[in-house]
Amino acid sequence: MALLGAVSGADAATANVIELNNYLLVGGGGGGASGGGGAGGYVSGSGLILAADTTYTITVGGGGTAGKGDSLGATDGSASKFSSGTYEILVAEGGGGAGSANQSGAAGGSGGAGGAEGTVTRVRGGGGHAANQGYDGGAYAGYSSSPYPAAGGGGSSAVGQNPPNGSDSGDGGAGTANSITGTSVTYAGGGGGGMYQTHAGTAGSGGAGGGGNGGGGVGDPTPTNGSVNLGGGGGGYKSATTAAGGGSGVVILTHPTSVTNTVTTSGSPTITTSGSNKIYKFTGNGTISFAS
Repeated sequence: MALLGAVSGADAATANVIELNNYLLVGGGGGGASGGGGAGGYVSGSGLILAADTTYTITVGGGGTAGKGDSLGATDGSASKFSSGTYEILVAEGGGGAGSANQSGAAGGSGGAGGAEGTVTRVRGGGGHAANQGYDGGAYAGYSSSPYPAAGGGGSSAVGQNPPNGSDSGDGGAGTANSITGTSVTYAGGGGGGMYQTHAGTAGSGGAGGGGNGGGGVGDPTPTNGSVNLGGGGGGYKSATTAAGGGSGVVILTHPTSVTNTVTTSGSPTITTSGSNKIYKFTGNGTISFAS
């Protein structure tokens, strides 16, 4: 098995293995429908030990497709993975797609929000079903008249918000800040809930970390997609018009600059150095290997 377990830096050198001192994976965000899409799952850590002369595969999750708030639920985002052959060493699940009218949101890395309509008492949000990767989407709270506000999608650090009243939609859950690249960036925010266009009220804002804003309400703003390579959930929109899609995920790996093994990559990762760390940022699928 290519994942060898934690050893000290000195032992790693002796054993001809390489230690990734930090890693971050974010799955693709779920699409918005009536409610906001759930953020992609968030997985981070340190001390991952890899074997030399082994090719590791990086898969970057795509964002889910937007639904329509009155008729079509959104699709989930897809997972980001770090694998060796068929063995998946690390997996950040895709975010749950939001529900349309009277549909529950889907479970995911973070849950999608429940859809809004006036014919049911309550529709639940999807759960953040991957352990410790994200939070639940909000639920449509049973407001039974126009503009039928919807809930926000779950983020990696907070639940999506239920509509606070009968006029305004819920915000997406907040994401998580991480400084793996040398600069603090917030990832995996949930999408804001939508509502009917041109009605009184305010659509939900996307959660910090790339969550898309909901559409509709005063001024009828267009819903926005989750941010690319942040794993944000898509913003919702309660109409026959398509809502917004989820943002793609990312995989980031670092090792100490003291590692002298020749590194081979594919997939054109962005390679930078910050302090004593060398950083590999994959925004698309690829591979990495360390020569002995």
